[in-house]
Amino acid sequence: MKSINIARVSTAEQQEAGNSLPAQIERMKNHCRRKGFEVEKVFSFDESAYKEKRDVFDEALLYIQARAKFEKVAVCFDKVDRFSRNVFDKRVALLCELARSGKIELHFASDNQVINGDGTANSKFQFGISLNLAEYYSNAISDNVKRAFEQKRRVGEWTGNPRIGYVRKQRRNEKGEVIETDIILDEVRAPIIRKLFEMYATGGYSITTLWKEADRMGLRGLKGQKLSRSNIELMLKDTFLCGMAVSKKYGEYPHKYPKLITPDLFQECRDVLRGRSTRRSKLLSKPYVLKGLLRCNNCGCMLSPEIKKGKFIYYSCTNAKGICKRDYVPEKKLLEPVHAVFDAFKMIPHEVQERLVAELRELNEHEAVYHERQIARIRGEYDRAQRKVNALLDMRLDMGITQEDYDNKLQELKEEQYRLNAELEAYTKADHQYHTHVGTVLDLSRRMGEIFESSEPDEKRTILGYLLQNPTVNEKTLEFTLRKPFDTVLAFAHHPTELRG
Repeated sequence: MKSINIARVSTAEQQEAGNSLPAQIERMKNHCRRKGFEVEKVFSFDESAYKEKRDVFDEALLYIQARAKFEKVAVCFDKVDRFSRNVFDKRVALLCELARSGKIELHFASDNQVINGDGTANSKFQFGISLNLAEYYSNAISDNVKRAFEQKRRVGEWTGNPRIGYVRKQRRNEKGEVIETDIILDEVRAPIIRKLFEMYATGGYSITTLWKEADRMGLRGLKGQKLSRSNIELMLKDTFLCGMAVSKKYGEYPHKYPKLITPDLFQECRDVLRGRSTRRSKLLSKPYVLKGLLRCNNCGCMLSPEIKKGKFIYYSCTNAKGICKRDYVPEKKLLEPVHAVFDAFKMIPHEVQERLVAELRELNEHEAVYHERQIARIRGEYDRAQRKVNALLDMRLDMGITQEDYDNKLQELKEEQYRLNAELEAYTKADHQYHTHVGTVLDLSRRMGEIFESSEPDEKRTILGYLLQNPTVNEKTLEFTLRKPFDTVLAFAHHPTELRG
């Protein structure tokens, strides 16, 4: 059989962490030699598995599809995570379908896994779990990096550039090294900004007139540029000035720096800006289990619930498009397929679950090697940044650069070192958490029916939203697919004896 080998790295750093393209190619070459495959073509590239646009990988897919029309070929990857770290990638589904239809074979050299048309339920399940582990491992690293920044937010620190009205203040040791960075009020801009807020709170100024007053008083941006009208409006909406930092991703949190204006003055300006229109509405809703989850398979409209005879809950298509007959279906009947899934999960024996976790742990031991190499890579980058800091200080002492250039470059290097420290902490905390993830998913699946029955209606709705994907009602029957990784757990639940060997 002929082989098409695909080597991929996500970042330049992985080139130095044991996952380099030549290392992958060599491992796949040895695998093909053992299997007796003739290597026909090698694709080698640098592309993230999370990006929607993957030009080189798409080129490889077109080549594979064209070859599969004439003869069966082996498509080789070094590991499953070189295949994809995103289980929802359409390319994963395409190659898996070609393999399961017998047109190609998927080989993962270091993982010793093969996916083809003769695969057992066990091999399919292990492959599904491996895909989820690859994605989970990346997500765990990302989560731990986020936690490092969350700690800074908990103590009220701001990680971005200073807002207008503030400046950074650095404290240095005897060697001229920055040992502390703080944010303080700008002695020049802060009084002007405070005066502008007081003027606007009177209600006698528009944004345009306030903008002209700011220019007349000499207010300039952080780089000395003249402010635009939109800058004034953004300033009036900036809660940082009254003590609340805002992250687009994580929301508001109180910062530890001095307030430029009082919260009361900020609110007065906000009222003027909004025209004192602060009406609010409250949506009242009954706790229906399936509310907002179901669509009609015929017309695509939502199904709405209602209570009949004072206690029985029925669902029917809203018929917003006027093409459906309004049939009522009992909630109890709609939930029957869900309970069948819970019963299937419950049938997974404990001993089979424990054996599967052990096998997957052994299968993924290569992640430990990758983990160690990543730590070495981070420490190397940190040391290189420190050498640059030392060299920068020598340049400053020799009067080779100005104080301003020195401060700017030093700040840049220190921020890089902070990022590396956060990444190092993330890898340390993420050490094989994905193994625990496998056992947790299986254990949760076995107990999901019990948890569902003991939950309140709104909690049941949350569980179903987490479990079901694209639920629709077709002629009074609930149809759905399960979300990852519960679909692979269900497949395994239907064939548990295959793992027992």
